[in-house]
Amino acid sequence: MSRRRVGAEDVDGREAARRATRRRAWAELLRLPALFTVPGDALTGAAATGVRPNSRTLLAIGSSVCLYEAGMALNDWADREEDAAERPHRPLPSGRIRPASALTAACALTAAGLALAARAGRPALTVATPLAATVWAYDLALKHTPAGPVAMAAARGLDLLLGAAATTGRTREALSSAALLGTHTLAVTTVSRRETQGGSTLPPLAALATTALLTRLVTRSSPLPTGQPDATGRAAAAVRPSGDGALRTALAVAYAATAARPYTHAALNPSPPLTQRAVGGGVRATIPLQAALSARAGAGLTAVVIAALAPIGRKYARKVSVT
Repeated sequence: MSRRRVGAEDVDGREAARRATRRRAWAELLRLPALFTVPGDALTGAAATGVRPNSRTLLAIGSSVCLYEAGMALNDWADREEDAAERPHRPLPSGRIRPASALTAACALTAAGLALAARAGRPALTVATPLAATVWAYDLALKHTPAGPVAMAAARGLDLLLGAAATTGRTREALSSAALLGTHTLAVTTVSRRETQGGSTLPPLAALATTALLTRLVTRSSPLPTGQPDATGRAAAAVRPSGDGALRTALAVAYAATAARPYTHAALNPSPPLTQRAVGGGVRATIPLQAALSARAGAGLTAVVIAALAPIGRKYARKVSVT
C-alpha cells in the first residue's frame, strides 16, 4: 500500500471521526432521546377529540418536534455560562458547538415549527404561536424564577392542544388531557431545578404524590364529549366509548412504575445523580401517560402507537442523556 493511499485513509478516518463527534454533540444539545416524548402530545390531543389522526395531525407533530428542539437549543444557549461552571462537558462549554450555531438552530426550528402549524390551519397556528412564545420566555426569562415550572407545564399542555386544534379545529375536548399532562410536567420540572445541586427531598416527594394522583385520575372512567362534528363535518356518534379499561389501567401502571421508582430514590437520597435519574424517569414517564390518556379517550390503537415509542426512547437514552 502506497504512502499516499495510507495518508488519504488517515485523513478520511479523521474526517469521519469529526463528523461522528459533531453528530453526537448535536444529539446531546437537542437531547435526542427526549424527542420521543413529543409525537404523543399531538396524538393524544387528536384522540381527545374523538377523531382519527389525519394529515393535519402529522403537520402538528412536525411543528411540535421543531418547537421542542428549538427550546432545547435555546436552553443551552441561554445557560452557556452556568453550564461552563456546572456542566463543562455540555456541547457549548466544551466547544463542540458554537453558541451562535445553537442560537441559529433555535431560530430556524422555531420558524419551521410555526410554518408547519400554519400549513395545518389557522386554529393550529393560533395554538402554536403562544406555544413558541412560552418556549422562548421560559428559556430566556422564566426558567430560574418561580414561574419556570408553570411555564414548562403550560408549554406541554399547549403542545397537546396543538394536536387537537390541527386535527379538528377544536380544543375544548382536549383541555382535560392537557391539564393532566401539564400537571405531570410541572412535577418533573420542579424536580429538575435541583438536579445539579440535589439536597432537597420535597420536590421528588411532591412528584411522587402527583404521580399517584394522576394515575388514579387516568384510570377512573370519565364521560366523553359526544355529538360534535368531526373534521369532515359529520356528527360524531351519540355515545363514545369510555376507553378500554384494561389497556388504560395497564398503561397507567406503566406510567406510575416508570416515574415512581426514581422519584422514591431521589426522595430517600437527594444527591445530584439520583435527582438527575428522577428527572430522566419523569421525562420517560411522559410517554405511557400520553398513551393512557389516549386509551382513556377510547383511542386504543393510538395509545398502542404512542406506547411503542417508549422502548425506542429508552434505547437512545442509554447513549445520550435526556436531561
